[in-house]
Amino acid sequence: MTPRPERVEGSTTTLVDTLTGFVEDLRGRGIVVGPSNLIDAGQAMEVLDLLDRESLREGLAATLLSDHLHRDTFDLCFELWFPLGHTARAGAIEVPRDDAGQVDVDAMRELTAEVLADDDAMTDGRFDQLVALVVDQLGRYESARGESFSVYQAMSAISPQTLIAQIAAAMAAGIPREEGRRAGDDALNRRAARGATQRFRAAVETEVQRRMSALRGRDEVAAYAVPKLPEQIDFFSANPQDMAKLRRTIDPIARLLASKLEFRRRRNHRGAVDIRSTLRASMSTGGVPIELRHRKPRPGKPELVVICDVSGSVSGFSSFTLQLVYALRQQFSNVRVFAFIDTVDEVTDYFDRSQSGDQFGERMATMLTQARISTRDGHSDYGHMLRGFAENYLDSLTHRGALLILGDARNNYALSSVDALERLRDRVRNAYWLNPERRELWDTGDSIAGKYGEAIDMFECRNAEQLAQVIANLLPV
Repeated sequence: MTPRPERVEGSTTTLVDTLTGFVEDLRGRGIVVGPSNLIDAGQAMEVLDLLDRESLREGLAATLLSDHLHRDTFDLCFELWFPLGHTARAGAIEVPRDDAGQVDVDAMRELTAEVLADDDAMTDGRFDQLVALVVDQLGRYESARGESFSVYQAMSAISPQTLIAQIAAAMAAGIPREEGRRAGDDALNRRAARGATQRFRAAVETEVQRRMSALRGRDEVAAYAVPKLPEQIDFFSANPQDMAKLRRTIDPIARLLASKLEFRRRRNHRGAVDIRSTLRASMSTGGVPIELRHRKPRPGKPELVVICDVSGSVSGFSSFTLQLVYALRQQFSNVRVFAFIDTVDEVTDYFDRSQSGDQFGERMATMLTQARISTRDGHSDYGHMLRGFAENYLDSLTHRGALLILGDARNNYALSSVDALERLRDRVRNAYWLNPERRELWDTGDSIAGKYGEAIDMFECRNAEQLAQVIANLLPV
């Protein structure tokens, strides 16, 4: 395995080792980097100014990345493999102290506001010096493992809300104002101040990671500091920011899946044997029909029925999967959607008119409030849903179609109604259950995944990557 030096030295060998180690790290996180990309990156580093980190970062990103959605992961890996040197962060900024010799937090905040309000601070090095100073003086603490640094501690001392007001006031200083109007009240100044504070916080996070990497090692810091790729984020652990990243992956995934499904459809579907063409071709083999000739295939598009649990525990997974299905709806002759919490109801009309991601989210919210999906105690009840679907919507399933059930199979200890599930399965050409829980958690607590898994093929779909693979491999063509 390629050694991973902690710091880039002047020698060419160390630089090459660092680049190859960086690429190995990216590959280990799921970013596809081919040999030609690595060669391009090496050639780029020959002409780039290695002391200009922004040029180096952009040059490596241009040669190594093929998906802009992976940029956040790339940037944090870059910070760990190509850290800013201590000399670049050392400067003439003095630590403001009170009469007792302690750090004067109020003065530190005023100094921070002055630097962030100055556009030249980013280019003359004062911004980097300020970040290093704040982390060193306000983010340092003693943990059970020794010296450590904390983003939370540093930013709590700076107080971002107070800092925003001070930056806005510093930006407005010297600008003529109408009588009675306070400095910092201008909306543009406050918007710019919020942006500067966000950039400062991101820089503080990066500086803390650099210092912790030097103290604990790159691998330990990377395990918690480097974010997963959007397609690898677990649906169950995704926060609102993660879900926003996930939604941006829908269109690329949908385009890839559409091309795969179309290729499979054209490859797998063959027309009936053309007797006349086969006999004509057999004349060259003495009348023996060695090679069968087929009529031109006329592939048809299957129907798709989706039944999704939209209760709180799996709503993010269901919403993402539905949006992906609707991005693929041109691959099906008809798509019908049914939703449930404890009662199933058809909700196709809520989504048929949805086009963009924002509209889809609005349709989802409207469906949750208007559809008849919860008529009992508001907890997931798969057994009651299956019985209701078999009684009221069984005719929606045909032998040409496919059935997708989305849910974690946690039934809150209610009746399972496996016999109803078997009736649904027998009505369609293909039936699959997509479960967003880890497989090792199936059949724990109130989960009856194993019981349903005996009646229908059940697949783990914890993230967008797994979901795309399952859909690409299982949907009928």
